[in-house]
Amino acid sequence: DNQVTIEQLKQICATSKINDKQLSQYLNQISSPDLLHRKPILLLGELANPFQLSRINIGAMPVFTVRISGVCRTYADSLDARMIQPGIHHVTLARCKGWWELTHMALATSEQMKKMVEWLNNNQRATWRLVKPNEGEIMLEHDSTIPSPPASSIHWDGKEETCLDNPPLPSGPKFPISEVIVPVHTKFGCYDNRGKIIRCNHVSQRDFHTNYFRRGSSKKWHEILQIR
Repeated sequence: DNQVTIEQLKQICATSKINDKQLSQYLNQISSPDLLHRKPILLLGELANPFQLSRINIGAMPVFTVRISGVCRTYADSLDARMIQPGIHHVTLARCKGWWELTHMALATSEQMKKMVEWLNNNQRATWRLVKPNEGEIMLEHDSTIPSPPASSIHWDGKEETCLDNPPLPSGPKFPISEVIVPVHTKFGCYDNRGKIIRCNHVSQRDFHTNYFRRGSSKKWHEILQIR
């Protein structure tokens, strides 16, 4: 079981290359905080959109491809109408047994994380919160072409969904998901599709809004994700 600590993870990430320089050298060259002053945070939905990060003036922030398992990206039961009409459905995290998918993780400073959650909250007090999950797994992923399981692999027993497919072999080290910061929607949690979770990998945002979304149908956030 190839598992590393967060400090070892930072050391691995520091040796990755950008503009023919190691990441640690590049951050030093542009006078940006080094990895010792950064923490891992999952970038879900619009937080993984370079345009939005630029708009909120996030500054230099290393981003890596990771594989999460046992949890999935899913839509929050709310609309953010600041950018387009009818609005953006932001993305939160929920458990999904047996599931895996690729997503993005940043090594961010406390100030960068504060800016991101303030932007998500949009002056709505305590709508979004930064938490640390107490379930699921996460690893660095070197193969960005790995597909997630198809919808046909999901078994529904009337109470919960389980992915029955076998995951691909790991290509990078695991590290503790309980040390990774995740923004979750704490006001309404995630969308409740008649008891089921809608995985972002299976349903696009446009399809979700047009064919699934009904206001007021939500799972409470503490019911869909255990936190530390």
